[in-house]
This record gives sequence, C-alpha cells and structure tokens, in this order.
Amino acid sequence: MKVSVLGCGRWGSFLAWYNNRLGNEVYSFGPEHDYSYRILKETGRNEYVRFDESIKLTCNLDEALEHAETVIISISSQGLRGFAQEITKRDIKNKKFVLCMKGIEETTGKRLSEVAIESGIPKENVAVWAGPGHIQEFTKNVPNCMVIDSYLPELTKFLADSFKSDLIRFYYGNDIIGTEVGAATKNIMGIVAGVLDGLNYVTLKGPLMARGAREVARFTKALGGSEFSAYGLCHLGDYETTLFSPHSHNRRWGEAYVLGQPFEKLAEGVATARAVANVAKRLGVDMPITNAVNEMITKKTPPKELITELFGRTATAEFK
Repeated sequence: MKVSVLGCGRWGSFLAWYNNRLGNEVYSFGPEHDYSYRILKETGRNEYVRFDESIKLTCNLDEALEHAETVIISISSQGLRGFAQEITKRDIKNKKFVLCMKGIEETTGKRLSEVAIESGIPKENVAVWAGPGHIQEFTKNVPNCMVIDSYLPELTKFLADSFKSDLIRFYYGNDIIGTEVGAATKNIMGIVAGVLDGLNYVTLKGPLMARGAREVARFTKALGGSEFSAYGLCHLGDYETTLFSPHSHNRRWGEAYVLGQPFEKLAEGVATARAVANVAKRLGVDMPITNAVNEMITKKTPPKELITELFGRTATAEFK
C-alpha cells in the first residue's frame, strides 16, 4: 500500500516508521521550515525513531498526496481545519484519510472527523486511529492494542486489517462519536493525573479513572454516541499511557503546572478542556472534572482549591 504521513512530529514520525515496518511505500511530509521535518531531513532520525532510507521525506504537499492511496494526518488537532482546506484544493478522489490526532476543535466544539468533512474530505473516506501506546515502548517491540473507526464498516475493516501487525492488535470501532470523544477527553484526565502527581495525591488516580470515565460516558451519550465507548480502548483503555506514564505529555503538563515549571511540548488536553467544557455547558451535561480543569487553565484557580470544591459537592448516586 502507498501511504503518505502528513506531519513529522512525535507521532507522525512513528507512523511513518511503523508503516515502513509493515512494508508499505511511505512518504513522510512536513513543512520545510518545521524543526521536526528538518531534523529528519538532516539526520534521518529524531529522538524517537530512525528512518529507513526507503522512506521518502518531502516538504512538497502535492508530491505527498499524489503518491498516496492512504493519507495519514498527524498534526496539532487545532490546526486541522486550515490544513484540511489546503489538502482539498488538490485532487483527493478515492484517497482514504486516517486522522491520528486526539482533540476537539476549540473554536467550534467539533470532532476532528467533522472538521475534516466540513473542509471537503468525503465522509466515506474519513477514518480515525485511536487507543493506547507510546512510541518509546513500540520501538522497544512492546505491543499494544488500538482502534480504527470510521463512518463505513468496510473502510474500518480494511484499514484495521491493513495496519495490523505483531506490534499492534487492532479492533474494529463501531462508534466514531465515542471513539473520537473518548480519545480526546482522555487527555483532559491526563492533565488531572499530572496535577495529582504534583500535589502528591497519587491515590486519587483510582477515583479519577472511575469518575472521569463516567462523565465522559455522559458526554458521549449526549452527543449521540454510545456511553460504553468511554470504557473501551479509546478512553479507559488509554488511561495507563495517559495517567501514569512518564511519556505522557498531558500528565507531564499537569504536573509541571502544579510545580510552577515550564513545559514546552504539545499537550492537546489544554485546548480540549476548554472546548469540551463549552459544549457540555451548552448541552447541560454534568462534567465536574473537565470544568475544574477548564477553570484551572482559564481562571488560574489553584488546583488544591478546585479539588476542595469537588469534594464539597452534594452527594449523589454513583451511577445516574
């Protein structure tokens, strides 16, 4: 299969490396001025992977799109709309698009597949790739399980079967709303986990896993998805790599915030918390953890104060 991976960052570089490992013909695209692209172009490697010589690096978007049967997009979720609009200026007929970012568009509250479709990519050609896994583990041959989901079961099955290997076991997703929402919101919970680490409240991670998944289930249901998706690989199944792993950017962002330390790498949960809090308010969905993260980010409310407020809420039934 001819694959082009658009985006040369941490996950994008892994996806190019992984597809090359599968035996696919791989192009890796990045803007010429982008540091992630330049370091790969100059050295053939970054801190995560070493590219085989058969991977074609290019800063020419036309070349990357012309090559591909399947296009994998791995960029910042908040940059997808503008990038997708550039893509759809080209001939993309019959090309499959796989979104490998986890987020909700902050300005609109839209899921990323919705953003891609609104930008002109045909709905029947859009899929998402979600679930747990860190590059640092995959490149040590530590396997994991992931999900492919889309609007068409036949596309889901084709892509999952095409991407499977001894390193990643894929499941067929059957709820693209829940898959996307779960994948995006687990990053919010990752920020909370980092806050708990910074405060030395680590034993609260268990309740965070239970109550976090519950509020995400309510949110998913309100959007028209299945609340059970919150308990699958896209969300609860991704908690170990998000809430506990030293590699998790969102967990590290939350910990650094509490400790007053800088953290320069991308933490998608920051924008996602703002987006989800706004949508939840509009829909009337109770999401106390997400709202607390949003308040911490937007109003700079001290995390300890927010935890005290959460514990002071009126008692309620565990499942409602």
